[in-house]
Amino acid sequence: MPLASPDVAAAFAPTGRLRASINLGNPILAHRDAQGAPGGVSVDLARELARRLGVEAELVVFDTAAKSVEAVRAGKADVGFFAIDPLRGEGIAFTAPYVLIEGSYLVREDSPITDNAQVDRAGVSVAVGQGSAYDLFLTRELKAARIVRAPSSPAVVGTFLEQSLDVAAGVRQQLEADAQRLPGLRLLPGRFMVIQQAMGLPKDRPEAAACLLREFVEEMKAQGFVAEAMRRHGVQGASVAPAAQVG
Repeated sequence: MPLASPDVAAAFAPTGRLRASINLGNPILAHRDAQGAPGGVSVDLARELARRLGVEAELVVFDTAAKSVEAVRAGKADVGFFAIDPLRGEGIAFTAPYVLIEGSYLVREDSPITDNAQVDRAGVSVAVGQGSAYDLFLTRELKAARIVRAPSSPAVVGTFLEQSLDVAAGVRQQLEADAQRLPGLRLLPGRFMVIQQAMGLPKDRPEAAACLLREFVEEMKAQGFVAEAMRRHGVQGASVAPAAQVG
């Protein structure tokens, strides 16, 4: 049975289809499968939400978080999957997080930097994906280091190497994969932040739709849907977020 009444479903998906903004720049949550079709935890959640609304899912795919955010802000998508950030919250109503993702730093093997605390120093250059949650966070937090923005999160290590930068910042899983693929790189121990990955919809949608989305996320965590999707897609470097109060 559909999760929502016809009125709420129409408020949530006014075109009659659930347009879900999918960011392929975050490999933990979305990717293309062997046939080139979008897949991943966020895709599974989008399709399950559409099923419960009684409508079809329409995947609107982007290569960066910034483009994915803008699609929802502009009303060109009905729902998206984003890291919670105050700047993004200006146009998007977020749920509580459903996944927690670690952000880490990567350096060259011979770098004198051995600890996260050593990154924010004069003369240090940090590569980060433009418009990503890491970009937004580090733009606020780094006071002395220089930020260099790569076109997308998957392009961070390439930019870091091509421009001979000091540090690459991003999703721990992505950086670990790059370090295994490319010689002479190492991750710094620990993490510099934890990304709270949530769902969101345009802020101008009715409160009934926002309430439904918050309840949906909590149910997907509580029923094990998120954990099972993570296992099915081989997700590492992330964990299911704890339950939140829904009211």
